[in-house]
Amino acid sequence: MQREAMEFDVVIVGAGPAGLAAAIRLKQLSAAAGGELSVCVLEKGSELGAHTLSGAVIDPIALGELFPDWRDRGAPLETAVQEDRFLVLSKDKAHRIPGWLLPPLMSNHGMYIASLGNLVRWLGTRAEELGVDVFPGFAAAEVLYYDDGSVRGVATGDLGLGKDGQPKESYAPGMELHAKYTFFAEGCRGSLSQQLMGRYNLRDGVDPQVYGLGVKELWQVPKERHQPGLVIHSQGWPLPNDVGGGSFLYHFGDDLISVGFVTHLSYSNPHLSPFEEMQRFKTHPAIRGYFDGGKRIGYGARAINEGGLQSIPKLAFPGGALIGCSAGFVNLPRIKGSHNAMKTGMLAAEAAFAALQAGRANDELREYPEAFRKSWAWQDLNKVRNVKPGLKWGMWPGTVHGGLHMWLNDLGLGGLVGWTLRHRQTDHAALRPASEVPRIDYPKPDGVLTFDRLSSVFLSGTAHEEDQPVHLRLRNASIPVEVNLARYDGPEARYCPAAVYEFVAAEGGGQRLQINAQNCVHCKTCDIKDPLQNIHWVTPEGGGGPNYSSM
Repeated sequence: MQREAMEFDVVIVGAGPAGLAAAIRLKQLSAAAGGELSVCVLEKGSELGAHTLSGAVIDPIALGELFPDWRDRGAPLETAVQEDRFLVLSKDKAHRIPGWLLPPLMSNHGMYIASLGNLVRWLGTRAEELGVDVFPGFAAAEVLYYDDGSVRGVATGDLGLGKDGQPKESYAPGMELHAKYTFFAEGCRGSLSQQLMGRYNLRDGVDPQVYGLGVKELWQVPKERHQPGLVIHSQGWPLPNDVGGGSFLYHFGDDLISVGFVTHLSYSNPHLSPFEEMQRFKTHPAIRGYFDGGKRIGYGARAINEGGLQSIPKLAFPGGALIGCSAGFVNLPRIKGSHNAMKTGMLAAEAAFAALQAGRANDELREYPEAFRKSWAWQDLNKVRNVKPGLKWGMWPGTVHGGLHMWLNDLGLGGLVGWTLRHRQTDHAALRPASEVPRIDYPKPDGVLTFDRLSSVFLSGTAHEEDQPVHLRLRNASIPVEVNLARYDGPEARYCPAAVYEFVAAEGGGQRLQINAQNCVHCKTCDIKDPLQNIHWVTPEGGGGPNYSSM
């Protein structure tokens, strides 16, 4: 069946902060010039914000540039940060680091605690008011190219295919969307973005991207336990010294607490489970009291780019650009990325608008990476470039080094730390054989403060059409048992926060890997941490996946 095609000036893949900021900026520039640009945004989630997951303490700097009057327009940033606390946890105690010891960069004064998903929904409404065509529930599944190798646009995935890949009665072919420029704003580890990096060698000369996995819960607590504007971060327990990570706990909204735990995926022990570490964290004596009498009402998980400045790929290529977390602009020590994501979307939009005004199309927007290099977003990442790689020395040496680095930058003495530490190893290569490391015995969940994965996935609202091709594909079907299980004790059963992978008895004896693709929350951890990179995450049918509310 022939695919229909639609023509636009700019197509944007992904309706997150970066994609929507880019679309809005394009329309603003077009209106100011008295012209009209056609802009389309595709979103694989069932609605805007459905796949958006973050802490989140939001730095409004980019939002203020996009909409100086965002407060009057009713942007959903309502809970200003009132108090910062930073804790170092041992098993039974919490040691608070005095605020005067923390680099000013770590201060959250002037920031807002909010649901990033709700901000995305608000941005989506503003985009539609400006005339942007926003299509939720349509997943971009294929990049289209011209004969000269430049990007022509994207095609959405076919609908109505059965598990065997054959059309069902409900079959409808995908649609092609052609553009003069195509922006990829898929978020962390975007499937099309990964393809583009390979095709155009965008990662040549830069460090490997490294990641963390953030596991988050949303709680509603009794009013007497709620402290609006309180921000708590911690590091240390329950993680061992050689595993990076930490927690966040934010009080906001109507008696809500956003709590999460980030585990750096460079860990070496295949017995470790980021989900279980999150559950253990909540049981700490200094933490558990915040949840007494409360109810868990939301759950989600998402991989996070942690490589920083030295891991950012080349941003532009013929006919397109990477924006937001597709490229990786998260400031890890600040645990913030949405401000940089929005800014890069706006910079790409400005470069594309100027090119279109000059009559250009489908060429390389070199002005975009040049503008990024001159922007405050580059400065934001440059100040912390040595923090994450320094953690390879362990929590305390790495923290002291990173703190000193940030202090010198804040004092205008960044020239004294002119070196840049490198990321040498991918996360999947860090795993050691199970026989060389200790087992980790996690306690059973109590169903009150700690929970299992299946009940957690239920709270994420995750749903997929079950009769569709499995979107978690094995490049070699024998590797899970012959290598992963035999050598690493089946780590996919532990690093996945959604119980997608489990080893079950096979007919005729032995075990086999069962993939429960319907549970997938699209966190991308399997695509990152699988030891031989045998699992390939591809886009499922549009509209599937989590359906986060106020996350």
